[in-house]
Amino acid sequence: MGKLHDLAGFGQAIWFDYIQRSLISSGELQDLIDQGVRGVTSNPTIFEKAIAGSHDYDDALRRLAKNGKSTQEIYEELVLRDILLTADLFLPVYVSTRGLDGFVSLEVNPKLAYDTDRTVEEGKRLFKALGKPNVMIKVPATDAGIPAVEELIASGVNVNVTLLFSISQYVKAAQAYLSGLEKHLSSGGDISKIASVASFFVSRVDTSVDAELEKLGNKDLLGMAAIANAKIAYGRFKEIFSGKRWEGLAGNGAHVQRVLWASTGTKNPRYSDTLYVDKLIGPHTVNTLPPATLGMFLDHGQISPSLETGLQHAKDQIDQLDRLGLSLDAITKKLEEEGVRSFAASFDSLMNSIEAKRKEVM
Repeated sequence: MGKLHDLAGFGQAIWFDYIQRSLISSGELQDLIDQGVRGVTSNPTIFEKAIAGSHDYDDALRRLAKNGKSTQEIYEELVLRDILLTADLFLPVYVSTRGLDGFVSLEVNPKLAYDTDRTVEEGKRLFKALGKPNVMIKVPATDAGIPAVEELIASGVNVNVTLLFSISQYVKAAQAYLSGLEKHLSSGGDISKIASVASFFVSRVDTSVDAELEKLGNKDLLGMAAIANAKIAYGRFKEIFSGKRWEGLAGNGAHVQRVLWASTGTKNPRYSDTLYVDKLIGPHTVNTLPPATLGMFLDHGQISPSLETGLQHAKDQIDQLDRLGLSLDAITKKLEEEGVRSFAASFDSLMNSIEAKRKEVM
């Protein structure tokens, strides 16, 4: 039936890391669903490219501007419309997989990344406004974002925990999910209706670690850190979603919080262009692929159960980095901060573009 359906047989879903109005209206997104794509992720950078970098939204933007809508109102109407249209397309997937897949993710304003209360407020508002069971609200895994994840899950909001780079933050995100489920259950809620993924970023780790290794003249560990870090995170996933605490929640219908591999486009041309897909295939996972990476994987990607092999070797590789004086904790913390700044900058750029177009027609 095709590679993406084959991956589903290994317990991995492929989601599409892009969204744009013409992708929906042209039928291209439906074609991807037919090929086996089982969800969509978005972020401020993606929407900046879609709205500011195309003419797909010009007519709607002009109409909203002429109706006196503010820049913020225009932004939300354009974005929420895309999310709603996409959620409708994926609803049959959501139904056929019994709530496992078929999700589309929308991120809260990245400028709220260090404000727990406002993140919770916006997450609830967006989830209610969309009103679809197959929508996830993306929350960055900052120290302020983690308690927001717990509160949103406790309130019955599906959450995609994003910008995870470190093992320690991943563990916090998973624990926040469990705590949120427990709170929802204790209040009489149905936890079988709640879904979450933990978006663990991959390729950027290699980019940063490789730069430090190059400075040290060490070539043996180049291109190794990202996959090793991901495998260790997956090992922790298996530990957390087993045992008495998890079994109590699972007995009440809870879904595991799957690990989602993000930032899986290969940045270094010396590495395989499907490296971060081929090497991370395993049960209870999602891999979200940008358009170019999806195309390359469909053309020549390799399918094998690669994720659950070599965990001890992965730990040894991270230990070697430590012995070289490279702190993966420090590197991943910096990546988290850079990720927040990057998304905030994209959001600002998008809002400036909308404001400029709004003024043109006023």
